[in-house]
Amino acid sequence: MKLFYVLIILTIFCGCSFDNKSGIWDNSNISDKENKLFKDFKEVSISSDQFNEIITIKDNYKFKLSPPIKNLEWKDFFYNQYNNSKNFNYNTNNKSIFKSKKLSKFNTKKYILIENNNLILNDFKGNIIIYSINENKIISKFNFYKKRYKKIKKNLNLVVEKNIIYVSDNIGFLYAYNYKLDKVLWAKNFKKPFRSNIKIFSNKILASNEKNDLIIFNKKDGNILKKIPTEETIINNKFINNISTNNTDTIIFLNSFGSLYSVDSNSLNINWFINLTSSNELNLNNLFSGVEIVNDKKKLIVSSSTNTYVIDIKTGLIENKFNFSSLVRPIINNQYAFFITKNDLLIAVDLKNKNIIYSYNINNKIADFLNLKKKNVSFFAFRLVENSLMIFLTNSYVLNFKINGELKEIYKLPKKIHSEPVIIQGSLIYLEKKNKLILN
Repeated sequence: MKLFYVLIILTIFCGCSFDNKSGIWDNSNISDKENKLFKDFKEVSISSDQFNEIITIKDNYKFKLSPPIKNLEWKDFFYNQYNNSKNFNYNTNNKSIFKSKKLSKFNTKKYILIENNNLILNDFKGNIIIYSINENKIISKFNFYKKRYKKIKKNLNLVVEKNIIYVSDNIGFLYAYNYKLDKVLWAKNFKKPFRSNIKIFSNKILASNEKNDLIIFNKKDGNILKKIPTEETIINNKFINNISTNNTDTIIFLNSFGSLYSVDSNSLNINWFINLTSSNELNLNNLFSGVEIVNDKKKLIVSSSTNTYVIDIKTGLIENKFNFSSLVRPIINNQYAFFITKNDLLIAVDLKNKNIIYSYNINNKIADFLNLKKKNVSFFAFRLVENSLMIFLTNSYVLNFKINGELKEIYKLPKKIHSEPVIIQGSLIYLEKKNKLILN
């Protein structure tokens, strides 16, 4: 039995914004009012061995991206089964086309879903709210929980398919709710809190609990088809177990111990598994951290607190390992992957040739663009739109980079962003801090 253990925690300091005039930098001499505006900026300490090089893109380098698509729905927290964004069509104008009334008086989860022009959100009281964008009204508001759960903060994980919202929660419930019929189709109480995103794959529901069990359910009735126990950590950390799939026969699962599993979706047997925690930290007290896994059918990207791995989905072979850590979920498009790292680098990688195409310090890019002294910014979300990289900051500024890493535009959203932005029919949709829907 171990007598003690050491927890390694990334120290977070207050930091950044914009300069006094633009509102981008944080400055210790600015007024209290301005400090309040930018209190959400932070700095993350980075170990000295992390990749920190500036690599300039070669002259005349040409990216071959997939063409922008006109996206119609956003039915998964992480957009699709791969957890990977597309190259979205976006009519950039940065003007509010529409603002709804307040949709909830309680704190809401940062993820929103959209199906058939219906916005789906949930708050920590357990309310699921369906708002019709076309009709400009709430068409359904549902709360599954009885009085005995009233005082418990409910953390719901949602995915929607054909008017049915599948929900797992931190109490141990799994249920299916048809919002058109306003009816619970089935509900199960598994007693153990769920701790992962939730996926639909063919006729199955995929989820994981706090014990790091990967559980496959029958979509029709919620019955367990198979439970796959994996390593359980003694201490719960901030990392949330994450699941993705490809479009054929593979389930990918990353648990809080840092182990990555590939499961055959038909036989429900394990294909392979690897642990991505360094060997000197390999114990059940270990705290793994990282961002959501992303794949493009053949290649899988996993970013831990120290390294980023490119893995062959079929074999589990690590094809490449980079000593940088992604701060937000990366993006894969064709043979390219794009990252924002913990030390504020924007990096493009050629997955086919296994090399870094460019690496630029985002703070330097902002300083050069505004002709100001460099400070630090804090990142919120990352999207590929119209062959450009759009970076959302926590203070609601947006950085628009050309695909070659050149910063071409900085602007501020009309309202402070509260939810992860989704792009539907060429428009940007998000919740502002008062839970009003903003359509840009």
